Amino acid sequence: MSGRGGIMSENLKTEIAKELGVYDAVKAGGWGDVSARNCGNMVRKAIEIAERSMSAK
Repeated sequence: MSGRGGIMSENLKTEIAKELGVYDAVKAGGWGDVSARNCGNMVRKAIEIAERSMSAK
């Protein structure tokens, strides 16, 4: 996945990873060590945050 520009900022990914309890895996081995299930959970959480942000405007 390296070499592709992402939509989520590194700060947002880190914040979500910490909230979901997978940041230790990221620190230990990078984003490649996060399971597919947890990546899906991160995307779901990012969508929730975006929806909340949109409804607040």
